[in-house]
Amino acid sequence: MERTFTMIKPDGVKKALVGEIVKRYQDAGLQLVALKLTRLSRDKAEELYSVHQGKPFYMELVDFITSGPVAPMVIEGDNAVSRVRDIMGATNPKDADKGTIRGDFAEEVSENIVHGADSVESANREIPIFFNDDELVG
Repeated sequence: MERTFTMIKPDGVKKALVGEIVKRYQDAGLQLVALKLTRLSRDKAEELYSVHQGKPFYMELVDFITSGPVAPMVIEGDNAVSRVRDIMGATNPKDADKGTIRGDFAEEVSENIVHGADSVESANREIPIFFNDDELVG
């Protein structure tokens, strides 16, 4: 059983997609371990995106993710990292297949509805930014 981190970004929350996105993960047989609606502080946003610090798009990421409420969650299942990423679709919505979250709902790469950990190591770093152990069920 593998755990991963994913988060509905401000554009996805604004478009009222939280339920639809959770349903897609659950319909794929993945289990929801934690979910909340919150607004990220700048410090937490910078910690989340620290791997991109120094890149030209870093400040744009931080500014966007702090612009409105987000819905961070922990998902569990066999090969959860790769399965969640498949359900999300390509980072650039123009490259994302129809039937994926980004292919169906995103319009541009800078506001692409969801974030997802790209590895178990990333998930293990990202989950504690948002959740304490006692908040995780399952």
